[in-house]
Amino acid sequence: MAGDTAVPPPVASGPIVAASAEPFVDKGLAAGKVGTLAGAVLGISCVAPGYTLTASIGLIVAAVGLKMPAILIAGFIPMFLTAYAYRELNSRVPDCGASFTWSAKAFGPYTGWMCGWGMVMASVIVLSNLASIAVEFCYLFLARIFSDPGIADLAGNKGINIATTLLFLAVATFIASRGITTSQHVQYVLVGFQMIVLLAFAVVALVHVGRGAAPGSLGFSFDWFNPFTGITLSAFAVGLTGSIFAFWGWDTCLTLGEESKDPTKVPGRAGLLCVLSILLTYLLVAVAVMMYAGVGASGLGLGNEENAGNVFGALADPVLGGWAGPLLMLAVLASSAASLQTTFLPAARTMLAMGAYGAFPNKFAEVSPRFLVPSFSTIVAGVVTGVFYTVVTLLSEHTLLDTVAALGIMICWYYGITAFACVWYFRGELFSSVRNAVFKLLFPLLGGLMLATVFVISVRESMNPDNGSGASVGGVGLVFFMGFGMLCLGAVLMSVMRWRNPEFFRDNTLTRQTPVISDDAVVIRVDKR
Repeated sequence: MAGDTAVPPPVASGPIVAASAEPFVDKGLAAGKVGTLAGAVLGISCVAPGYTLTASIGLIVAAVGLKMPAILIAGFIPMFLTAYAYRELNSRVPDCGASFTWSAKAFGPYTGWMCGWGMVMASVIVLSNLASIAVEFCYLFLARIFSDPGIADLAGNKGINIATTLLFLAVATFIASRGITTSQHVQYVLVGFQMIVLLAFAVVALVHVGRGAAPGSLGFSFDWFNPFTGITLSAFAVGLTGSIFAFWGWDTCLTLGEESKDPTKVPGRAGLLCVLSILLTYLLVAVAVMMYAGVGASGLGLGNEENAGNVFGALADPVLGGWAGPLLMLAVLASSAASLQTTFLPAARTMLAMGAYGAFPNKFAEVSPRFLVPSFSTIVAGVVTGVFYTVVTLLSEHTLLDTVAALGIMICWYYGITAFACVWYFRGELFSSVRNAVFKLLFPLLGGLMLATVFVISVRESMNPDNGSGASVGGVGLVFFMGFGMLCLGAVLMSVMRWRNPEFFRDNTLTRQTPVISDDAVVIRVDKR
């Protein structure tokens, strides 16, 4: 230890100190508002099972066919293992920057910056995806209500589609800027509605199968859950990318640490509850639609390319009937609209933390004094998402498929770094108890290795246009530029920030050492290693 350097906190009032946790800088968010159930609901809302299933089932079936349940479980395993890394890190450093803050404290500012960038860009990609689904189901629902099929075709008009998507993004940005309590109340209703409809849809589909009235009528097989037979490595990687996408968003619970009733315990518990709830829902729906529709490439088959981007749109009426079919469309619309709003939460809070610690311009650290939310960061997230969606839609006829594949790359990047950060951050206490060896070493390490492997394979496969929508730039798949290309852009922007604001990159604003709290400042012990 070379010495102590006093550095005033980058933001406002002073620190919050949680029992048995490292103190952290108070960024001005609303403290004590989120409990375990509310955190889990917000996480489920961000995952958005309704919209995620209709967007990813086609992608997964196209890659692995009847092995969809096995791939869903395979995608769940690294998420589940990594959730323990998040839980342990949050119990020690309950900071809204989450992956950014933890990776910076474990590996230093450069890794932290790139991890935070990956998280923000993953949010931007999925926000554009959410808006696209919301627009499509909005017009589908209106077409059914007014008995005019022509209304549904409006979603295919690029001009109308982009304009409507930008409107959805503007509304979601506005709601996200109104405070965390408002978000909780809205999500209780929307999440409850979509989960009830999904459960009803799965049960009715299985009833049709039992009566012999299903077009696919597949018999149940435990082999569907075995990932070790009947799948090539490349198909497994593509399917796993879609599966990992399907679980993305549960870490929203962990970015709400500073707003939780017990910052060291509530976010971790909410994250685990969210992940387990989502897995059970996915497996039930996946088995039900496979047994009902089959995986064929024609008709209602899940392998039909015409249904790939919107499976529920094709199955709603056949399963639920003409009178109840619109409920499934409404559930997906509610799911995507709800997630569109909650997905702003982790993105804005990560940018808030990056602004507070000097990794982003100070403007990003602004918090609304009335609603206690990161106002500027929320607006930036909305604007950047709108620009991203517009550009990608003009480049590709199948934006949805490409964004799903690209998101898998971004997720593996920052989740993987976070998992490894847990192992390194707690390296001095890994073998002090059996609990530490399991939850701070074994689980995070296995999760990180799995995610790193999928990341490498996914980047390689993304260069082939055939593994996405077919769109390419210079013969290289568009998915590669949307995924790995975004990380390269982040490296360039990090160099710019290093030049403009070197203090963060000198370990002067967010260090690897535990801050020592005084009455009016944060005194940081600077590690000179």
